Amino acid sequence: MYKVNEVFQTIQGEGSYTGIAAIFIRLQGCPVGCSWCDTKHTWTINPELSLPIVQVVSKAAENEFWAEQTAEQLLQLFIEQGYLAKHVVITGGEPCMYDLTPLCQLLHANGYSTQIETSGTFVIKAPAESWVTVSPKINMGGGYKVLQSCLDRANEIKHPVAMEKHVDELILLLADTDINNKLIYLQPISQQPRATALAIAMCTKYNWRLSVQVHKYLGIS
Repeated sequence: MYKVNEVFQTIQGEGSYTGIAAIFIRLQGCPVGCSWCDTKHTWTINPELSLPIVQVVSKAAENEFWAEQTAEQLLQLFIEQGYLAKHVVITGGEPCMYDLTPLCQLLHANGYSTQIETSGTFVIKAPAESWVTVSPKINMGGGYKVLQSCLDRANEIKHPVAMEKHVDELILLLADTDINNKLIYLQPISQQPRATALAIAMCTKYNWRLSVQVHKYLGIS
């Protein structure tokens, strides 16, 4: 069973799938404690805030309400909602608190591709075909460490930056990781001009890529 905070169809605005139509599944629960997190409403799982999935899908604003769903129920929900996108992004919260293998396998069997967006602090349980985006959360309030197994599994590593120390932290974190076949992105925190200029400079220096959260510039979910 998956505790679902949101399900919606939009355009992926980050990383290598930028511009792709996607169905987002946002799962409830995250103990990592990022100070600048923009989805803090997904941190806590309060049993008193459980709702039917129809109310979760139709909610007009971000909140802590969630619905429990099986993989089969989520697939049926896609059909009922008339979603046309064939790329599914599983995010959170911290989605790797859950075993994502049954959900991803079912989606793959029905013609969908899957992408997992994780902090890299929980073991990734997903099929090899799933695209894994690790956005490593280093020295956050929850005290969780970024796992080497997650860095090794990642297809892309997308690191939020605001200051040079964030780039230094990433370089140190990747010291024992083979990045030859991985995409490395820097993503400015909160679209700050200084952070954006830093990310551009560091992407140029290290031949990395820039991720600018296109959906926020467009004003869409």
